[in-house]
Amino acid sequence: MSRIGRKPIVIPAGVEVKIEDRLVTVTGPKGTLSQKVHNGIGLELEGNVLTVTRPNDDREYRSLHGLTRTLINNMVVGVTEGFTKELEISGVGYRAAKQGNELTLNLGYSNPVKVLDTDLVQTESPNPASIIVKGIDKQAVGQFAAEIRGIRPPEPYKGKGIHYKGEHIIRKEGKAGKA
Repeated sequence: MSRIGRKPIVIPAGVEVKIEDRLVTVTGPKGTLSQKVHNGIGLELEGNVLTVTRPNDDREYRSLHGLTRTLINNMVVGVTEGFTKELEISGVGYRAAKQGNELTLNLGYSNPVKVLDTDLVQTESPNPASIIVKGIDKQAVGQFAAEIRGIRPPEPYKGKGIHYKGEHIIRKEGKAGKA
């Protein structure tokens, strides 16, 4: 059996989980998230513990077992604590500024790039060289951070661009002069 799928999900105080017709809805202090569950996967809510079960050991159900449990657990964590991704900007003249719900990025293009916050994802720029992406949906936060990084990915020669905090950029040696 799946080690992840077998782990029960403990629902903290202040979080409400509803299961109606294959739709799991999790409501907490930060908001509400919902996710449809595959027909073969079973959900059992007893008190404040939710367990995910599968009907048999077919390959399809084995793969969906752990996935379903992880998605529901991420919803519970998202509505209680939320998720964040931190990005760093490196390069001369590269900077970010937040004004209202709009993030303005100066990244060496002829015009600044403007990125708008969404309902699920908000951005912050505590200083001109860093961006923080926050939200309750883990997938939406990761996707939004990847889209911001994709505006100017780090290049391998000088390392200029937007990269995740702690990400190691593999550097290349520049061209060698004639000897």
